[in-house]
Amino acid sequence: MTAQRSAYRPTRKRIKELSVRYARPLVATLLALLIAIGNVPPAFAQNPPPKQDSTKQDPSQQQSPPPGTYGNIPPASQAGPEAATGTAPPPAPAIPVSLGLSTHNFTHGPRAFPSLIAPYTPIEIDAPMLVNSPRIDQLIHDNKLQITLQDAVELALENSLDIAVARYNPWIADTDILRTKAGGQGRGTPGADFPTSQASIDPFNTIFPSFDPLISTTTSINSLTTPINNPFLSGTGVGTSTLQGLHAHSTVFDAAYQQSFTPGTTINVAWNNTRSSSTSGANFFNPSVQSSLSAGFSQQLLNGFGYFIGRRNILIAKNNRKIADLVFVNQAITTVTSAITAYWELVYARENVKVQQQAVAVSEKLFNDNKKQLEIGTMAPLDVTRAESEVASDRQNLIVAQTVQLQDEQVLKNAMTKNPLAANLINVEIIPTDLPTPPAATESASFEDAIQEAFVKRPDLQEQVYNLKNAGIEVRATKNALLPTLTLSGQYSSSGLAGNSPITGAPVVTGVIPVVDANGNPISITGAGGVQTPIFQSSTNAPIIGTTQQGFGTAQNQIFTNQFPDYFASLNLFLPLRNRSAQADNARAMLTQRQLETQLQQLKNAALLDVRNTYIALEQDRARVDAAIKARELQRQTFEAEQKKYTLGASTVYNVILTQRDYVTAEGVELRALADLNEAKANFERAVGRTLEVNRVTIASTGTKSGLSEFEQETLIPGTLHGQVVGTDKIFSIPTPPTNK
Repeated sequence: MTAQRSAYRPTRKRIKELSVRYARPLVATLLALLIAIGNVPPAFAQNPPPKQDSTKQDPSQQQSPPPGTYGNIPPASQAGPEAATGTAPPPAPAIPVSLGLSTHNFTHGPRAFPSLIAPYTPIEIDAPMLVNSPRIDQLIHDNKLQITLQDAVELALENSLDIAVARYNPWIADTDILRTKAGGQGRGTPGADFPTSQASIDPFNTIFPSFDPLISTTTSINSLTTPINNPFLSGTGVGTSTLQGLHAHSTVFDAAYQQSFTPGTTINVAWNNTRSSSTSGANFFNPSVQSSLSAGFSQQLLNGFGYFIGRRNILIAKNNRKIADLVFVNQAITTVTSAITAYWELVYARENVKVQQQAVAVSEKLFNDNKKQLEIGTMAPLDVTRAESEVASDRQNLIVAQTVQLQDEQVLKNAMTKNPLAANLINVEIIPTDLPTPPAATESASFEDAIQEAFVKRPDLQEQVYNLKNAGIEVRATKNALLPTLTLSGQYSSSGLAGNSPITGAPVVTGVIPVVDANGNPISITGAGGVQTPIFQSSTNAPIIGTTQQGFGTAQNQIFTNQFPDYFASLNLFLPLRNRSAQADNARAMLTQRQLETQLQQLKNAALLDVRNTYIALEQDRARVDAAIKARELQRQTFEAEQKKYTLGASTVYNVILTQRDYVTAEGVELRALADLNEAKANFERAVGRTLEVNRVTIASTGTKSGLSEFEQETLIPGTLHGQVVGTDKIFSIPTPPTNK
């Protein structure tokens, strides 16, 4: 135990020595870090303050120009240190903007249950909304519409009439799906090359196939009196000297069911019933009931045979629905890109007006100073004239900049509203609150990656893919139409006949009548002695002692006991000898397919060029912004140096004005470069089909149970929902903007 304690004491002593040895350097390092953090600029030490409109700056925050400065020239961009470094904090997560395409689904008609008359009533269609969204009123304050870039995008999507018009196309395409499910033909949609199949399937069938069950009934009553020319043949008895008529009465009730099916099968069931009565004595039953029940089918064995052939128009209509969705997505991308471009153009126009105002202030100051020096005789009149000319030129540039600002404001207003002439909007000034800053890099890792992304996401390429699918369907259908038409038919029927018939008793002799020859002379028999004895025939009559009554029930019993069956089968062959029409249809379908394949490659090449140009423009504009920022900083340093020289008496007012003018020009160039960079970013996102995803836009309706339309679950549509990419492969990732450390 003593040895253990002695070994333990040196260990504790050693630990104490080490703690004293390293504690002082650690404390010194900690103090140094605290001092360094205390010296960090506020923009890096805390969240940046909210952006404010530069036209509403607090006067207490404005700095007075240093001595010799002609005009107060603040930087054109008030974005803070993030603009210089090209980084910004990532945007806060936001709810995706839904374009509400899945709010309606017209692929299913009204159901017959519980309302039996629902299939025979029109579908309710909402009236279009042609007024501005309420969000605009919420953003207007003091007759000014202050909006961020995201606000501009959302307002454009809410109020764009192009979006409102394009939104109807997918719904119209829904009606084609509903129509083809019933066996009809689609009518097409914008962007679809095949509205319906043109294949000549079962061309000799005059009955249009209907996949919807068809029930038909016929009820008729007929009372007829017919003049009789031969009473013996009609059964009315011996004729008289007056014209007689035959009275007949009939009641008919028929019911039939018919339906076609996609494999080329048609079935039919018919139930026919007729009750008739007449004054004719020739009928066995009077009145009589005649009924029949028949069931038949027909099946195509060559032309028109197969599940695919029967569904060809349904498949085309579904593909056209996806094409309509892609056309709508393309319009949404165009709208978003146009809104972004219009927003940054207005931002640049407003900032450019400020730059031009500073230029006017500088030139006016120079002109006034030159006039004073001319009055005291220290300057030549030519210098004053030159300064006055510069004032006029700068004022002209200011007027042009103000005109462009008004025009760009109207362009953005038209993009964000359905009715730009609304009373609450016509005189409103639009104030964009986001100033142009170098955006975070969103380019793909390489140009090849950008191309692959574009091939997956661009709506125009996806449209052509679905057109090619429809072309393949048409080729298969026209190939089947080349075959002869061979139809197998069969039918079974059972009949019944019943009615009222008289019951006769034993015959009773009612008299005798002479037997006559062809001329009507009585025939006699020559007896003994040559006596002629006429021949007589006794007439008898069977008295009617009752009536046998049979009717509808008896006839139906005969039907279902199969007393009078009828079996029928046939095999019909229609063989066109030259078949030129079907050959032409098939050749046209294959030529169209080859043409679409070529057009797809053409579109890919156009997409490649578009991505290439926008990729290069984005890289060049980013380098251009860096150069503009550097040039503006150097011009600022030159201007400040010239001010110091002027303060020391080593420079002139003219030189100070020139360097200050160059500084103003450099700021304008930087603004233009920043605006072009943001627009180039929007164009690159459009070129690769990334626009909706970046701007958190989805064509789905978040109010539905699933939140997604059938199209978005099956195809590649850029968009996000609940923070996840909707309907597209994750072949790329958006780099998170780096934070300043």
